[in-house]
Amino acid sequence: MTRRSIGIIVNGVTGRMGYRQHLVRSLLAIRESGGVTMADGTTIWPEPVLVGRNETKLRELAERHGLTDWTTDLTSALAREDVEIYFDAQVTQQREKAIRRAIEAGKHIYTEKPLAEDTAAALDLARAADAAGLRTGVVQDKLFLPGLRKLKRLIDGGFFGRILSVRGEFGYWVFEGDWQPAQRPSWNYRAEDGGGITSDMFPHWHYVLEELFGRVNAVSCVTATHVPERVDEDGRTYAATADDAAYAVFELDGGIIAQINSSWGVRVYRDELVEFQVDGVEGSAVAGLRTCRVQHRAVTPKPVWNPDLPATEDFRAQWAEVPDNEEFDNGFKVQWEAYLRHVVAGEPFRWDFLAGARGVQLAELGLRSAREGRRVEVPELRR
Repeated sequence: MTRRSIGIIVNGVTGRMGYRQHLVRSLLAIRESGGVTMADGTTIWPEPVLVGRNETKLRELAERHGLTDWTTDLTSALAREDVEIYFDAQVTQQREKAIRRAIEAGKHIYTEKPLAEDTAAALDLARAADAAGLRTGVVQDKLFLPGLRKLKRLIDGGFFGRILSVRGEFGYWVFEGDWQPAQRPSWNYRAEDGGGITSDMFPHWHYVLEELFGRVNAVSCVTATHVPERVDEDGRTYAATADDAAYAVFELDGGIIAQINSSWGVRVYRDELVEFQVDGVEGSAVAGLRTCRVQHRAVTPKPVWNPDLPATEDFRAQWAEVPDNEEFDNGFKVQWEAYLRHVVAGEPFRWDFLAGARGVQLAELGLRSAREGRRVEVPELRR
């Protein structure tokens, strides 16, 4: 068996997503499982080069996992001939500049979303990478999670018939940071630092809606900053200038209407932190990140509205759970494996920079809709 080593810069590895999902649960997990095996028997072996700004944190992280290749000097890392891929998990404001440097260095690029802070910049990155002949990718992890894969299986099997609507609920209570530490970094709540739930979540909703249901043709959105003051990591009170909630209606191909609420100011009364209910003529489903439940038209009960009497039906018990029928690996790891095959063997990978730019576009138009108080159409982006 031939081993094909591939050097990968992991920039922003000391951050929550860069460390947990991309280093530990993806690249190191791939190594622990023996690498990525291609059709000809060759094994792709990722060799992470850890990059960040804090030397102490990098050294501690590397020692924790038995790694030795790390640096605070991105320029020297990009100049290395044994490095073929640049991966970015930095804060959004730092991403565009670093990706441009990676393009100039001729590296293939995989990145967290959003690709850039605005559509024009994201589209420019896509075109520059194309012109340089580079293979690009943007993380679209939720497509690879068990609940949505089961939902996709239902769609492909014709379970719903004609799909009518999609209703999504995402969010949880992020503590203000005073009497309990916040679960998210403070920059998320400062617009001047690239924060805001619309910019963070609409790129996710874009690929979920388009991959599963159809193109997004228009958006109507209302945003809010429900918690106007928070406390940062150093115990300092600051004004929250970014939106922490977004309530949106998306109009899709085929007349499908999707409503998605996103909020860091809501307490969870559902089975998972995100759930999507899909209603069709033939049946309905409720999918979270891991589970999916269905109700077919043949077993749909006939409730009658009567506010004068207590409800006697256990509505949740009337839904059946969709079986796994396969083993589901970590969604981030699965997409990393697909991207590595794309770089090494040229296997198809449709979640490229142009797909990432479309996600940025939807977030930008959602914010415009909220700002102008109107429905905004979504023009098609082309290379």
